[in-house]
Amino acid sequence: MAITKEKKVEIVDKMSGIVSDAATIVFAKFTGLPVVEQNEMRKALRAQDVGYTVAKKTLVRRALDAQKFQGEVPVLDGEIALAYGSDELAPARELAVFVKKFPEHLVFAGGVFAGKYVDANEIKAIAAIPGMQTLRAQFVQLINSPRQRFAVVLDRIAENK
Repeated sequence: MAITKEKKVEIVDKMSGIVSDAATIVFAKFTGLPVVEQNEMRKALRAQDVGYTVAKKTLVRRALDAQKFQGEVPVLDGEIALAYGSDELAPARELAVFVKKFPEHLVFAGGVFAGKYVDANEIKAIAAIPGMQTLRAQFVQLINSPRQRFAVVLDRIAENK
């Protein structure tokens, strides 16, 4: 069924709002993803403040062209969905969970990160970055480790004497 002009304008306005407000946008190619799995994914993404929407590629391109991001738009073949959010890492990281869970139905197609277009490999690398809480824990462990080792060494010396 064809979409009316008014509906297309409405969709482009919605996409323009998403594109302008989002810190990161991830393009995901989905093929044959069952509705049950899509609903599960949307619910989990929503819980992490990550939006997920599907629209015609031509309408998405209009919204992207209006923003003037750096670089070239990645090749968007097939059915494309957008995952977006105000956190720079969350959309890629949270969608990566479902790319691993449904590898035959869902793959990264690229995205927009830090105001420029990136390809699927860069999105995979961004998705591998741990969250801020995990990074803080790793940093604290890194600072604490030398002191802990020094205490163990002193304890061994005390036991030997």
